[in-house]
Amino acid sequence: MARRALVLRPEPGNARTCAALRAAGVEAVALPLFAVVPCAWEVPDAARFDALLLTSANAVRHAGDRLHALAHLPVVAVGAATAAAARAAGLAVAVTGDGDAARAVALAARYPRLLHLAGRDRVAAPGVEAVTVYASDATALGDDAMAAARDAVVLLHSQRAATLFVAMLGAVPRASVRVVALSNAVAHALGEGWGSVTIAVQPSDAAMVAAAARVAIDP
Repeated sequence: MARRALVLRPEPGNARTCAALRAAGVEAVALPLFAVVPCAWEVPDAARFDALLLTSANAVRHAGDRLHALAHLPVVAVGAATAAAARAAGLAVAVTGDGDAARAVALAARYPRLLHLAGRDRVAAPGVEAVTVYASDATALGDDAMAAARDAVVLLHSQRAATLFVAMLGAVPRASVRVVALSNAVAHALGEGWGSVTIAVQPSDAAMVAAAARVAIDP
């Protein structure tokens, strides 16, 4: 029997993940834990930086018109999806990582002065200056919203989502939930006692969907 998959990431990524799961033959349930909104920000002096660090396509979507003042700077993108969003916005991508922010920064050694267009809730990158251009605000959900996680495969794309999911789980037994995590850090935020925890082979949505499709099928 195939288990349904519960997708907790915010839109517009939620819809894309659900569509990919359905294409793989898995029933997908959308339950975004966060809504992404723009934040007011001021453009720093671009002359102080060698490149832009983008760790989410949300930075491109929500930076607004001020992004044009930085468009001459090359982009260091955390992964392929972020790189695609940057190119669509007319930015020049110089470095594309594999989904891990620290490795993307390491690949961009020739750009020592990075400006990170970032979310409000983030892991600080050592030596990188950040400016907040968007925020992920928790969605108002009912007390029993996570009942859908029972006997399901839950996809967790961030440490923050993992922490909130655990806090909201309520009476749902952990042993009834199979989890697919974006990374080791996300899995660590979950704690113990789950039916299973599978870490994607690389930190990308495509890898998570592939893992969830395998996990959703009972042996």
